[in-house]
Amino acid sequence: MEPDIVTTVHLVILGRQGSGKGTQCVRLVEAYGMVHVSTGDMLRSAVAAGTELGREAQAIMDAGDLVPDEVVNGIVAERLAMPDVVEHGVILDGFPRTPVQAQALEDMLDSTGTPLCGALNLDVPVDVVIGRMLERGRVDDTEEAIRLRLDLYESETAPLLSWFEDRGMLKVVDGLGSEEEVFDRLCTLVDGVLA
Repeated sequence: MEPDIVTTVHLVILGRQGSGKGTQCVRLVEAYGMVHVSTGDMLRSAVAAGTELGREAQAIMDAGDLVPDEVVNGIVAERLAMPDVVEHGVILDGFPRTPVQAQALEDMLDSTGTPLCGALNLDVPVDVVIGRMLERGRVDDTEEAIRLRLDLYESETAPLLSWFEDRGMLKVVDGLGSEEEVFDRLCTLVDGVLA
């Protein structure tokens, strides 16, 4: 793998909670120079910067509601237009969550002439991620609560996986094994995208 790759890569990373996405994103950023952007970080940044969309998102969150697609899509579009992403590419974590958001993302990137390269799905069996999350020992991480979150993830993400698969963009990565083994598998796929 070349350390200074000049091609900008625009990827989405998917995977159940506890699949190791965060850890692998850090390593991918180090290896390929892309920017890791999570939905939560984007929302917080837009709110902190006081952008029009950030203020709108803040008002919605303060009311206890979910931020609608058009606001999230606008915040993502603002983030993707920033110089660091334009220059280095991006790995998106937590966006898109729905086929509607995925289509909006594809349209955003196509309009800049830098298409979406693919979606990496870090596949770790449910029982394994439950075990990992229980080991973290967080107070709200009871097995029942974890299973509910995972069920919600499955129901929300299944149509999204199909959307990427239908377009030939979905790459499933075996998330079992050591951190290094999983990273090597991810690199093989990213190198394939760059080839």
